[in-house]
Amino acid sequence: MKRSMMRRALFLLLAGVQPAILAAQDARLGSRLDPATAAEVTALVASARAAGLPTEPLVDRALEGASKGAGPNRIVAAVRALARDLTASRAALGAAAIESDVTAGAGALRAGADARLLTRLRAARPPSASVTVPLGVLADLVGRGVPADTAARAVLALAQGGATDEDFVALRRNVERDIRAGAPPAIAAALRSRGMPSTLPPSLAPASGAAVTAAPGAADRATSRPAVKP
Repeated sequence: MKRSMMRRALFLLLAGVQPAILAAQDARLGSRLDPATAAEVTALVASARAAGLPTEPLVDRALEGASKGAGPNRIVAAVRALARDLTASRAALGAAAIESDVTAGAGALRAGADARLLTRLRAARPPSASVTVPLGVLADLVGRGVPADTAARAVLALAQGGATDEDFVALRRNVERDIRAGAPPAIAAALRSRGMPSTLPPSLAPASGAAVTAAPGAADRATSRPAVKP
């Protein structure tokens, strides 16, 4: 009862002192969330917008929570946590980072990457190159069971070797294939990032003289560099 009263009071406060925010409320929030929750999420979105952060991921997170039947407090907490991750991502990638990079960086941080990795990855790629794909691959690898530090080293090693977006996609594809075939996720990621076939199971090894398919072009360059811990 007390919590409900507090939320109602907060909504009235927002309605009284932040009419501009409420007027700018995303219609999707108003149609899917209760008034107090919509007002809180709208305030977080407005704050992110003022800070130059991507806002669509915040709206999506709130709507995702609503679709899953999450309670108001959990929805607001999830949106607030994502706003913090977006802030940390932008700080690590630099003020000039594009929105897709900032969003991907937040996903990588949530997956367990260190903010320092984002900074080093940004420095390892050409200034005009996005880091959206490598960061997305990192998060995907972790989701496949690769330890966060192993995935981070693999992605950073490829970036320092001059990998293209296609190389990162190839790494993900081959690691996923190795894992499905029975290779331990950590070993698959470590070996594939160096342009080597996974050794478990033996059927994954290429025939004699066959080219290794992981990260074509960049994989050989990456093997000349030592593994770097993010």
